[in-house]
Amino acid sequence: MGSRRPWLAVTALGIAVIGLAASAASLIDTLGASPTFCAETGCDTVRESAWAHPLGVPMPVLGIAFFAAALALGFVDPARGAPRLRRALALAGAVGAAALIGVQAFAIGAWCKLCLVADLAALGHAVAVLAGAGALRLSAARGIAAGSALGAAIAALALWTRVEPPAAPPASGGAPGLVQPTQAAGVATVVEVVDFECPFCRRMQAELTTALAQARTPVRVVRKMLPLPNHPHAMPAALAYCCADAQGKGDAMADALFAAPVDQLTPEGCEMLAAGVGCDLERYRRDMPAAKARIATEMAEVRAAGVHALPTLFIGDQRIEGASASADELAALIHRAAR
Repeated sequence: MGSRRPWLAVTALGIAVIGLAASAASLIDTLGASPTFCAETGCDTVRESAWAHPLGVPMPVLGIAFFAAALALGFVDPARGAPRLRRALALAGAVGAAALIGVQAFAIGAWCKLCLVADLAALGHAVAVLAGAGALRLSAARGIAAGSALGAAIAALALWTRVEPPAAPPASGGAPGLVQPTQAAGVATVVEVVDFECPFCRRMQAELTTALAQARTPVRVVRKMLPLPNHPHAMPAALAYCCADAQGKGDAMADALFAAPVDQLTPEGCEMLAAGVGCDLERYRRDMPAAKARIATEMAEVRAAGVHALPTLFIGDQRIEGASASADELAALIHRAAR
């Protein structure tokens, strides 16, 4: 038996297709080595948060399961119990979507476009179903139409969310105004502009760590703090680094901050990391005002040097923006800078 209001049934199915497409695109980004659909900072922050893998299951898998079930029930003839099951599923999906929107707003502090599309689709699907959307009888034509709509939705999401990676142009002046290059022969200077919460900075840090291990020449690493205001954990981490650096523990603290889960970069969590790298915690706390002043100065220096994207590295006379450079490429630039 078909729906008495076919337009409402088609609306419910169309919304479920959009939600399924967003969930599938999000899963591709979650499992891939680099984002295929959404490469924005918010998307990466949400993907790397502790909320992205409940009980070890990637959240997009749950989205795919929900919307696939919603589609299946939208093509099932309404036998006894089926409409009730469909309404219960739609209501559960709406409650879950509202909760996930709240998590992004209040717990993570970042927004993922694909997640929002899926969450809003779950809410819209619930409205349609609870408003009386019935089921449509499945046919070959309707199955092909649903498959085509899914492909079109994925393609549209790819166009909407795609962010071109920033170029890595050379900067002939190296790191102007940020640091004086070392005068020692054979020593390379690497200036790293840091936001410890930035997922792209974290990705670049992994490549830089490998490049430094591969380098066959002495390297001086200078870090400049640029905690972005949309990253709530970036400032506590930057303060912790500066306090640890004042005690000669900067390198160890940077490694600890980059290795820690983002949601642990609270003032209390950073203090625990400082204790773990051997900082004197009484001095660490006393140095907070000086650390705040240092960060304000460095943020002004970084902006004056024309840094507007993260991550940004200066290696010799080269400026590297974005997280696309490999460890081998960075190592080659380090060797060139040491000549």
